[in-house]
This record gives sequence, C-alpha cells and structure tokens, in this order.
Amino acid sequence: MTRVKRGVASHRRHKKLLELSKGYRNRRKNVFKVAKEAVAHAGQNAYRDRRLKKREYRGLWIIRLNAACRANGIQYSRFIYGLELADIALNRKMLSELAIQQPEAFKAVMEKVKAALPKK
Repeated sequence: MTRVKRGVASHRRHKKLLELSKGYRNRRKNVFKVAKEAVAHAGQNAYRDRRLKKREYRGLWIIRLNAACRANGIQYSRFIYGLELADIALNRKMLSELAIQQPEAFKAVMEKVKAALPKK
C-alpha cells in the first residue's frame, strides 16, 4: 500500500478554520486548537442569536407602536384589536416604520382604527 502524506489536506483545513477566526483576540486567532473551540462557540451563538434577533426586533416594534398609539390617545392592545376590526393587514414592522417616518399616514391609519372600534 502506498504512503499517504496528509500535510496539504491538514494545512488547508487549518487555514480554512483560521480564516474563520480572523478578528478574534489573543491566541483565538492563530492557534489552531484554541481557534477551533472559539469558532465552534461562535457558531452556536450565531445560530441562537439569529432567532433571538427576530424576537428582539418584534419587541422593539411593539414598544415604538405603543409610544405612537399613546401619543394619539389609544392603548396598543386596543389599536391592534381595531386593526383587526378595520381589516387593515399591516404588520408591526411596517406600522412602526409608518409611525416614525410618516406620522401623518400613521395618523390616518389611527383614525380608521378608532372608527372601527366599538364605543365603550
């Protein structure tokens, strides 16, 4: 059986991993064993945080909408209920962008929502 020299393959693998750890501090960027561990943990955090980011942004949109709704004299929960009654199919992201970028358009949506809500 012929002899297999694995220097080229392992060098390529090490190089690929060290490229992924570029920008890390201390030995995490240039020592293979340490970099391998760092890249593995970074991958776990990235995977988890891609899902967390969605939750955090939704929370931010709700906070912004709540502030805009209260400035117009209505609670956030009543506003969302009014959107359903008025058959307005805008998501929270678009509504919060409207409230920030185009307050007059948001005010128009708010008037439709207030009209759709039942009187107390």
